[in-house]
Amino acid sequence: MSINKVVISGNLTRDPELRQTANGFPVLGFGVAVNDRRKNQQTGEWEDYPNFIDCTMFGARAESISRFLSKGSKVAIEGKLRWSQWERDGQKRSKIEVVVDEIELMTSRDGGGNAGMPRMAAPAYAPAAMAAPAVDTSVYDADIPF
Repeated sequence: MSINKVVISGNLTRDPELRQTANGFPVLGFGVAVNDRRKNQQTGEWEDYPNFIDCTMFGARAESISRFLSKGSKVAIEGKLRWSQWERDGQKRSKIEVVVDEIELMTSRDGGGNAGMPRMAAPAYAPAAMAAPAVDTSVYDADIPF
């Protein structure tokens, strides 16, 4: 058995790019910067070192979320790693990217908190501030000790 799952949070390094395949399937590409903290051996101080991660999201969810993302947006992402290889100008190239399964916006368009921002999870789009359904509590036994 093998597991391919990654969870990251960071800030978008560029505005997302929404494009479509030849048959019209939406594909959203964006980059996320994730900091790694390391101790500088010369100064003894802890420093942040950025990792730049390419992310790709597919389908109607990608098209919907693209309206809420822009450079600098803070996001939390869950997905899987995908390695790809190609040749350009006679040189072999490769990269690892995250294929996004879930994305949660952690800042609003005006830079505030995440209040009212959507969480995008496969397959449905659901706003974060949905009212809970009414529950009939008369069916519960008051003598349960927990």
